[in-house]
Amino acid sequence: MARRPTPPGTPETTGVGHVVDLVRAAVPPLHPAGLPFVAAPLAVAVVGGRNKWVRRAGLAAAAACAAFFRHPHRVPPNRAGIVVAPADGEIALVDTAVPPAELGLGEQPLPRVSIFLSVLDVHVQRVPVSGTVREVLHQPGKFLSADLAEASDANERNSMLIETAEGKQVVVVQIAGLLARRIVCDARVGDQLTIGDTYGLIRFGSRVDTYFPAGTELLVTPGQRTIGAETVLAVLG
Repeated sequence: MARRPTPPGTPETTGVGHVVDLVRAAVPPLHPAGLPFVAAPLAVAVVGGRNKWVRRAGLAAAAACAAFFRHPHRVPPNRAGIVVAPADGEIALVDTAVPPAELGLGEQPLPRVSIFLSVLDVHVQRVPVSGTVREVLHQPGKFLSADLAEASDANERNSMLIETAEGKQVVVVQIAGLLARRIVCDARVGDQLTIGDTYGLIRFGSRVDTYFPAGTELLVTPGQRTIGAETVLAVLG
């Protein structure tokens, strides 16, 4: 989830609470979906404790999974009309494209930003803009490398349509990649979402596309690194 600043002088910013907060900031918590992936190799390390190679392999695998499923706190910018990055990663495309056909939004190309997530990036997805969920649709497909342009149409994906209080529609699409075999989306139609909050997860290696209304001012370029919930992708027109 996104973390809001705590006013100075409150219990959370003093004494033990402050130390705990510093530790949490330095060591990101684990997303619940990652618990089985961390627990399994830890169990192997415990069972094979007498064999140092088995123990080391189990601990290394558990650490790698914990790093992949890390869920750091983020603080979204306080600015009206903005759309933040739904994921950590590298911007692969800044262009115009027709939104996913299953959403029924027509054939008019809309501004789009695609973010590619490597296996080293944080893989939770963040809500790009506050609003009401109007559609959540899953589309089966292929598992091409997520950095390919055709992955947007060919790969398995989960599309979510969010409508802001001003009536603007923003689409965010979770796209499975070459290694990804599981898309998690916790949002449901009718949910009221807040910018920056966590709503889903893809494993392992993936892509997230965001489609904006016509007239939106895009503020990013290909090759730029994004921080989910904090990097501003665009200002709605």
